[in-house]
Amino acid sequence: MKIKITGMNELRTGLDKRMDLKAVRTVVQKNGADLQRNAQEKAPVDTGTLRRSIGLDLTDSGLTATIAPTVEYAPYQEYGTRYMDAQPFVGPAFNEQKNKFVNDMKKLVK
Repeated sequence: MKIKITGMNELRTGLDKRMDLKAVRTVVQKNGADLQRNAQEKAPVDTGTLRRSIGLDLTDSGLTATIAPTVEYAPYQEYGTRYMDAQPFVGPAFNEQKNKFVNDMKKLVK
Protein backbone atom coordinates (compact mmCIF):
# COMPACT_ATOMS: atom_id res chain seq x y z
CA MET A 1 0.00 0.00 0.00
CA LYS A 2 1.33 3.40 -1.06
CA ILE A 3 0.17 6.81 0.08
CA LYS A 4 1.09 9.80 -1.97
CA ILE A 5 0.58 13.30 -0.61
CA THR A 6 0.68 16.10 -3.11
CA GLY A 7 0.66 19.82 -2.51
CA MET A 8 2.97 19.84 0.51
CA ASN A 9 5.12 22.62 -0.93
CA GLU A 10 2.07 24.77 -1.58
CA LEU A 11 0.76 24.04 1.92
CA ARG A 12 4.09 24.96 3.51
CA THR A 13 4.27 28.17 1.46
CA GLY A 14 0.72 29.08 2.45
CA LEU A 15 1.38 28.45 6.13
CA ASP A 16 4.61 30.41 6.07
CA LYS A 17 2.84 33.29 4.38
CA ARG A 18 0.01 33.30 6.92
CA MET A 19 2.26 32.85 9.94
CA ASP A 20 4.51 35.85 9.40
CA LEU A 21 5.66 36.51 12.95
CA LYS A 22 7.06 39.89 11.97
CA ALA A 23 3.54 40.98 11.03
CA VAL A 24 2.19 39.53 14.30
CA ARG A 25 4.84 41.44 16.28
CA THR A 26 3.86 44.62 14.47
CA VAL A 27 0.17 44.10 15.34
CA VAL A 28 1.04 43.36 18.99
CA GLN A 29 3.29 46.41 19.25
CA LYS A 30 0.79 48.75 17.59
CA ASN A 31 -2.15 47.55 19.67
CA GLY A 32 -0.05 47.62 22.84
CA ALA A 33 0.96 51.22 22.16
CA ASP A 34 -2.65 52.16 21.38
CA LEU A 35 -3.81 50.50 24.61
CA GLN A 36 -1.16 52.37 26.60
CA ARG A 37 -2.15 55.68 25.05
CA ASN A 38 -5.86 55.04 25.63
CA ALA A 39 -5.29 54.07 29.30
CA GLN A 40 -3.21 57.21 29.79
CA GLU A 41 -5.98 59.35 28.32
CA LYS A 42 -8.58 57.71 30.57
CA ALA A 43 -6.50 57.87 33.77
CA PRO A 44 -7.72 60.37 36.37
CA VAL A 45 -5.31 63.28 36.67
CA ASP A 46 -4.33 65.21 39.76
CA THR A 47 -0.58 65.56 39.43
CA GLY A 48 -0.17 63.39 36.30
CA THR A 49 1.97 60.80 38.07
CA LEU A 50 -0.52 57.99 37.48
CA ARG A 51 -0.78 58.82 33.80
CA ARG A 52 2.99 58.93 33.37
CA SER A 53 3.42 55.64 35.23
CA ILE A 54 1.47 53.60 32.66
CA GLY A 55 4.14 51.73 30.78
CA LEU A 56 4.31 49.28 27.90
CA ASP A 57 6.41 46.13 28.15
CA LEU A 58 6.96 43.88 25.11
CA THR A 59 8.02 40.31 25.95
CA ASP A 60 8.15 36.89 24.29
CA SER A 61 10.16 38.28 21.40
CA GLY A 62 7.53 40.96 20.81
CA LEU A 63 4.57 38.56 20.85
CA THR A 64 3.21 39.79 24.20
CA ALA A 65 2.41 43.38 25.15
CA THR A 66 1.67 44.31 28.75
CA ILE A 67 0.59 47.74 29.89
CA ALA A 68 0.41 48.56 33.57
CA PRO A 69 0.65 51.53 35.89
CA THR A 70 3.49 51.36 38.39
CA VAL A 71 2.31 53.70 41.13
CA GLU A 72 1.13 51.95 44.29
CA TYR A 73 -2.27 53.67 44.33
CA ALA A 74 -3.32 52.64 40.79
CA PRO A 75 -5.55 49.75 41.97
CA TYR A 76 -7.46 52.12 44.25
CA GLN A 77 -8.17 54.39 41.30
CA GLU A 78 -9.18 51.49 39.07
CA TYR A 79 -11.39 49.64 41.56
CA GLY A 80 -12.19 52.23 44.23
CA THR A 81 -12.26 51.76 47.98
CA ARG A 82 -14.96 51.89 50.57
CA TYR A 83 -14.19 55.60 50.86
CA MET A 84 -13.96 56.54 47.19
CA ASP A 85 -15.62 55.53 43.97
CA ALA A 86 -13.70 53.71 41.27
CA GLN A 87 -12.33 55.70 38.35
CA PRO A 88 -11.48 52.83 35.98
CA PHE A 89 -9.02 53.52 33.20
CA VAL A 90 -7.22 50.26 32.36
CA GLY A 91 -10.35 48.09 32.04
CA PRO A 92 -12.24 50.48 29.75
CA ALA A 93 -9.14 51.01 27.60
CA PHE A 94 -8.68 47.24 27.29
CA ASN A 95 -12.33 46.69 26.39
CA GLU A 96 -12.05 49.25 23.58
CA GLN A 97 -8.78 47.85 22.24
CA LYS A 98 -9.50 44.11 22.32
CA ASN A 99 -11.82 44.08 19.29
CA LYS A 100 -9.35 46.13 17.26
CA PHE A 101 -6.60 43.66 18.16
CA VAL A 102 -8.72 40.64 17.18
CA ASN A 103 -9.65 42.28 13.86
CA ASP A 104 -6.00 43.11 13.13
CA MET A 105 -5.00 39.51 13.84
CA LYS A 106 -7.81 38.16 11.65
CA LYS A 107 -6.51 40.27 8.76
CA LEU A 108 -3.18 38.43 9.02
CA VAL A 109 -4.70 35.01 8.44
CA LYS A 110 -6.85 35.94 5.45
